[in-house]
Amino acid sequence: MSRENVLSLLRERQGEYLSGEAMSRALGISRAGVWKAIEGLRQEGYVISSAPNRGYRLEQGPDRLRAGELAGPLSGCLIGRKLLCLDTVDSTNTECKRQAMAGEPEGLVVISDEQTGGRGRLGRTFQSPKGCGLYLSALLRPKLEPAAVTDFTAWVAVAVCDGIEACCGVRPQIKWTNDIILGGKKLVGILTELGLESESNALEYLIPGIGINVNHRPEDFSPEIRDMATSLSQQLDKPVSRVELAIQVTRALDRMYAQFPENKAEYLEKYRADCLTPGHQVQLVTPVSREEAWAVEIDDEFRLVVEMPDGSRRALSAGEVSVRGMYGYV
Repeated sequence: MSRENVLSLLRERQGEYLSGEAMSRALGISRAGVWKAIEGLRQEGYVISSAPNRGYRLEQGPDRLRAGELAGPLSGCLIGRKLLCLDTVDSTNTECKRQAMAGEPEGLVVISDEQTGGRGRLGRTFQSPKGCGLYLSALLRPKLEPAAVTDFTAWVAVAVCDGIEACCGVRPQIKWTNDIILGGKKLVGILTELGLESESNALEYLIPGIGINVNHRPEDFSPEIRDMATSLSQQLDKPVSRVELAIQVTRALDRMYAQFPENKAEYLEKYRADCLTPGHQVQLVTPVSREEAWAVEIDDEFRLVVEMPDGSRRALSAGEVSVRGMYGYV
């Protein structure tokens, strides 16, 4: 942990020298402990200069998702108040659920460099190769009835768009209800899961899971999804810092959660502006049927209103059907 704390101090003062004595006092460890942490960081690829009577200065480092990189920028946030940064995990959502069942308070964020069992909606897998993406889940415990969080995934989608825009300067779009699209291809998957107390049916926890394709190359996707998936680096033609993206997405989630559900009007307006599904022919897919329809609008409950071939209209709730575009990914 000393290594993470030293890194956090250096990151906060990046570009400036920070003395070993100052870090020793701030962290309550010995000067030798500070030196040992510095040497450990250097071995991990961090470039840290030193100068007599001045101290240490962080020059640059690898794009590693770790508490020392994230804790400082997320100080003051509820979401991100505690970080669990892993090299690999079956699923960040599953790990969040394990933490929830063990009694962890809300605000924990689980991030992993790789998922071996990443999950999407309707039992689909989410490909999560090592070192390429941002795989993040948050543990929340809102004091709300389960019915009050039915549109929460739509709010999360807006927050993810906010975070990507803050980091990268481009704003992606949303395919109803929870896929984030850039350049006509899938960039982000979102899976929100909740737990209920068995006797009271009260909401016990709410976990939004987010998988963002950040620095994936085409060959990092399996052949069956390569034509429909993309990454930020492919769209921007340059590498993207996963650390900065994690900071901005977590901050956006924190701002959103602080306003949920009272500030519905603002998030509904942004969702409607971001959602590209209305105005397109779609297919409504269930386990037993497939129907064509025309996507008309997003209603006041974040539902997708579609017009059927006979002229009738239906308002679809998330999870009721899978909505797929007739042409392209939309």
